[in-house]
Amino acid sequence: MRIGTRKSAMALAQTEEIARRMTAASPNVEVEIVKFETRGDSDQTSKLLSHGGKGGAFVAEIRQAVIAGKLHAAMHSLKDMPGNEDTPGLVIGATLARDPATDALVLRKDLSLDDLKRSKGKGFKIGTNAVRRAAYVRRLFPEIEVIHFRGAADTRVRKLDGGEMQRLAGGGEVGPADALIMARSGLERVGLADRIVHDFSPQEMLPSVGQGIVAVECAANDWQTRLNLSSIDDPAAHLSADAEREVLWILNGHCNSPIAGFSTINGSEMSLTASVLDEQGGHLIEATRSGPANKPRELGRAVAFDLLHKGAAEIIERSRPV
Repeated sequence: MRIGTRKSAMALAQTEEIARRMTAASPNVEVEIVKFETRGDSDQTSKLLSHGGKGGAFVAEIRQAVIAGKLHAAMHSLKDMPGNEDTPGLVIGATLARDPATDALVLRKDLSLDDLKRSKGKGFKIGTNAVRRAAYVRRLFPEIEVIHFRGAADTRVRKLDGGEMQRLAGGGEVGPADALIMARSGLERVGLADRIVHDFSPQEMLPSVGQGIVAVECAANDWQTRLNLSSIDDPAAHLSADAEREVLWILNGHCNSPIAGFSTINGSEMSLTASVLDEQGGHLIEATRSGPANKPRELGRAVAFDLLHKGAAEIIERSRPV
C-alpha cells in the first residue's frame, strides 16, 4: 500500500504511526510511504489563503495522486481537509484515535506566562497563521499583536527561539514573535510538548474542526484499500469527524472563516459545540447540542442550523475573500 504524505516532521510521524498500525493489523500488507512537498510546504511566506486555504496548500496535490491511481491512500491532518466542498471519488477510509485537540501556548524562553498575564498582551507579538486562533487570542488579550507566522511545528519553534523575522509574500517582514499558538498534538508529535506553558481549554479557545484527528483518504471504489484501512479505524474519532465536518458543510465555511467545532462522546451520547467568530474576535456566536453518538451528521446539522439562526452566515460572508 502506497500512502502519500507531506515531508514535514509531524506529517511523517503521523504517517509512520499509520504504517505501524497497518502492519500490526494486517501483516501481509506492505506499506510504502511516499513523501510530497506541497505548495504550502515550499512557500513559507504567503498566507494560506493565496493557495486556496489549507486544502489547496497541503491536501490537493496528494489527493490528485490518489485520484490518478499513483497512491492507494493519503494521510491528512483532518483539520487541513476542506469541509465545505465535496471531493468526488474519495472517502475517508480510516481515522486514528484522536490526539489531544486543544491549542497550546509556547513562549520565548526568556518569557513567562506571568509576563503575558501582567501585561494583558500589551507589547506582545504572538505568531499564528490560523484565523480562528487569531480571533480567539484577540478575545483573551485585546491588546496583543497577532502576526502572520508560518512553518512546520518544529520550524516555528526554532524561529521563535532564534528571534527570526517572518518573511512576507511580496517583500517585507514581521516579528520577531514573543509567543506562538499551536496544536498540542502537533507539538507532541515532534517532541516539543515540554515547551507548552499553557493549554487553552475549549472554553478559552474552541478547537478547529477535526483538530487532533489523523485521517486516511482513499478512492471510494478501491474496496481492497478500504478493507485494509478499516482495520485501523477508530470508531469514536470517525463519529466525531462526521459530526464536526457536517458543521462546515452546512455553514459553507471558507479558509478565511474563523469557525471552530469540537465534540465529545460519553457512552452512547455525543455533545458538540461549534462557533463562528469575526476576524477580530469581537463577535462570537456559539451553539451546543447533545444527541445519539450514532447519528453524528444529524447532530452536526442541528448545531450548524442553530448557528445560522443566530447570524453566523453574515459573519462568514463578511470574512469571505473578494
